[in-house]
Amino acid sequence: MKRTQERAEVDDSHVIDLSRRDPNTFTELFHRHSAEIGRYVTRRVGPGIAEDIVAETFLVAFRRRDSYDLARKDARPWLYGIATNVLRRHRRDEIRTLKALERTGVDPVVSEGFADRVDRQVTASATSRALAPVLARLNVGQRDVLLLTAWADLTVDEVAEVLGIPQGTARSRLNRARTKIRTALKENGHG
Repeated sequence: MKRTQERAEVDDSHVIDLSRRDPNTFTELFHRHSAEIGRYVTRRVGPGIAEDIVAETFLVAFRRRDSYDLARKDARPWLYGIATNVLRRHRRDEIRTLKALERTGVDPVVSEGFADRVDRQVTASATSRALAPVLARLNVGQRDVLLLTAWADLTVDEVAEVLGIPQGTARSRLNRARTKIRTALKENGHG
């Protein structure tokens, strides 16, 4: 019990710092964040390769832990940034998943048992067939910003950090994505 309490009190940067001397400590970061990263990745590419992408994300993070900025107590933005870069390599799978969602209306996250978390922003619409093709047509920058804010529940400032872009660019991409979605949904009688 005491060990569990100690884990909860130690921030991510401390875990990463400790893992530089004791690599096994890094598993704590995985235990803290893998489920959340997994839900986000599954929503992006479906359950088929999500587990591999999450594993690759944490492998990259482990390899880059020496360059982590220890002033950042929360590693989530860093991990989402790595996951987003890994996802870019799997973009074709993401488009296929969105097209399948359009055809079937079945959200792979819900069908895989991740319904324990109710996303606050886009999820209600994201499971509809009408939204999937619109998401697929967004350019990758707009889609990344929109889905990181909606499905990963990151702030626009955190998204900017994740993607390595200025905050104004992240805000602009998010606004453009939302406008395109609203317009497309209205045109299809869903708005």
